[in-house]
Amino acid sequence: MSDQVNRMLGDTPARTVLKLIVVSLIVGFIMAVFGIVPMDILNGIRDFVLDLWHTGFAALGRVGDYLLLGATIVIPAFILLRILSFRR
Repeated sequence: MSDQVNRMLGDTPARTVLKLIVVSLIVGFIMAVFGIVPMDILNGIRDFVLDLWHTGFAALGRVGDYLLLGATIVIPAFILLRILSFRR
């Protein structure tokens, strides 16, 4: 059972919790520097869904914009992580 939990988490539970705490502190600091509040993110999602509902399929073009905007960060990060893990 313990081995299955370690495999699922990628490490021991204590180390995984420690890593999550450290990453949460870093992300929280960055969000505070840029003035981003979690409610702003939730309100943005809510507003997006409401705009999508009210404007119909014309708003779907914004989904493509969001996809491209997110991909500019996610794809290079994914490639970098794969390259760094390839050396192991």
